[in-house]
Amino acid sequence: MALMAVAEALQRVLADARPLPAETVTLDEALGRVLTDDIVALRTQPPAPVSAMDGYAVRASDIVQSPATLKVIGEVAAGHPFAGKVGSGEAARIFTGGVMPAGADTVVIQELTTREGDVVTIQKPTPAGRNVRAEGIDFARDHVLLRNGHRLTDRDLMLAAAMNHPRVAVHRRPKVAVLGTGDELVPPGSTPREGEIVFSNGFALAALAHGNGADVYDLGIAKDRIEDITAAVLRARKLNADILVISGGASVGDHDLVQRALATLGLELSFWRVALRPGRPMMHGRLEGMQVLGVPGNPVSSYVCAFLFLVPLIRTLAGRHDVAHMPETARLGHDLPANDERADYLRATLQPGPNGPLVTALPVQDSSLMAPLAKADCLLIREPHAPPASAGSDCVILKLGL
Repeated sequence: MALMAVAEALQRVLADARPLPAETVTLDEALGRVLTDDIVALRTQPPAPVSAMDGYAVRASDIVQSPATLKVIGEVAAGHPFAGKVGSGEAARIFTGGVMPAGADTVVIQELTTREGDVVTIQKPTPAGRNVRAEGIDFARDHVLLRNGHRLTDRDLMLAAAMNHPRVAVHRRPKVAVLGTGDELVPPGSTPREGEIVFSNGFALAALAHGNGADVYDLGIAKDRIEDITAAVLRARKLNADILVISGGASVGDHDLVQRALATLGLELSFWRVALRPGRPMMHGRLEGMQVLGVPGNPVSSYVCAFLFLVPLIRTLAGRHDVAHMPETARLGHDLPANDERADYLRATLQPGPNGPLVTALPVQDSSLMAPLAKADCLLIREPHAPPASAGSDCVILKLGL
């Protein structure tokens, strides 16, 4: 099978992906989720005119000539409305959030008053409506304030709560199962024997998935035996995983058994081998309703493939509109040679420059090196057969990070 262009590979990964069905969740479970229904205000906010300041609720006509002396007839605190009415020559002590008493049409801030007993002196006139939040100034009952398809932010949750919605309908979170393969792999905290290495890929894959709104299931490490890999895949199906990500074993070496194991279960292979560096031996297919991504075992290749393909797939299933990573333009901090037939995603760092961000590719790009990957701010994209590029020329990057 010939190498496939990155864009075509992503198109195939997303070809059959559709937003997942709706579920109703509490507000504390809704952050970052995508609405499946409009949200209509169940109340008016504020439901009545309220004071915006601490002071005195009065009639503006009584204080046109100031200083003016008024009789204090009561007190209004938030949650404790005043039952009486403010008449001519009268005032009510009021605090922020208190409902404006009948008869009053303005609030004089307390800094402009002096008081002795039940008499308050207003030092300066205050026009009608000053320091008063009108009924419905924020929103009105039956207005649609959050739309179907909108991804909920922290501010949206505040608004939904104020609209009196304790629960909202959103797309279900994608379920992502993560599996590592390889006889050489041992979990962190182990004491590796000769020839063994500590498994690290799964933690980055799980974090990427979780950070983009998925529920993640750790399937552990499968040995290089078809029966072990098959058993792990069957566990993913039992979990009703939407996506299975398998790290390692997707190539065609004698010990790369993932494709063979998946074929026995009926995998419909979409592609294998992408014109991508790092990450050429990436695989994608479908196993009944479950999407399967086979990413390389080399840590950097595993991460880059998941960043480029797993993240957009999760976002699509979650109903998001910002599916693809947004490329940004920067300037090269050094010369680059011509590229070959594979798209190159160089790990690079960013620093401010006089004409925009300057990008510097890390000096060693080996796909097994995790320390340089951790230092990287971005991926510097070199298209297939790109000509040499000089320092200071424009380039395209994808930013990494939360």
